[in-house]
Amino acid sequence: MRVDAAGVWRYRRLTARLGGESPDQAARRSAGVPAGDAFTVVHSTSWRYRPQGQIILTYVVCPDPWPLLPATELESLRLATGAAPETPAPEHIHLDNVVAHALRHLAYLLENDRVVAAALAGHPEVTRALDPLSRELAEQLAGVH
Repeated sequence: MRVDAAGVWRYRRLTARLGGESPDQAARRSAGVPAGDAFTVVHSTSWRYRPQGQIILTYVVCPDPWPLLPATELESLRLATGAAPETPAPEHIHLDNVVAHALRHLAYLLENDRVVAAALAGHPEVTRALDPLSRELAEQLAGVH
C-alpha cells in the first residue's frame, strides 16, 4: 500500500506460495521486505476459504517498499459483506474490497498496536491518510457500546 500527497491510495497485488516458510516470511519475501525492517508493516489482515480446498491469506505491506513500481488506484473503500450474520463470507469479493478491508485493519492497528504505530510514525503521509478511517472506526465502536 502507498498513499500520495492527495490521500489517494494505491496498491500492488503480489501472490506467493508457501515453500518451507511461514506465511509471514512468504509475504516479506514477495514484497521485498527484509527481516528486521522496523519501518514497514507486514500484517495479515484476512483469510478466505476457496471451494478448491485452499485457504487464501491476505497481508498488507505498508508503506510500499518499491514505490516507483506501477500500482493500482483504490477506487472504493467499500467492504464486501456476507448476506446474513451467520454467513459472514461474502458471495463475491473484488480486489478493491480486500484492499479496503486491509486499510481499515491498518487504521485499527495504528490506534491499538504500539508496534504498528511506531513503524508508521516515520511515514506521516500514511498516518495522515489513515486518520479518517481510524476516527470512523472509533465512532462505530463507540456506537456499539
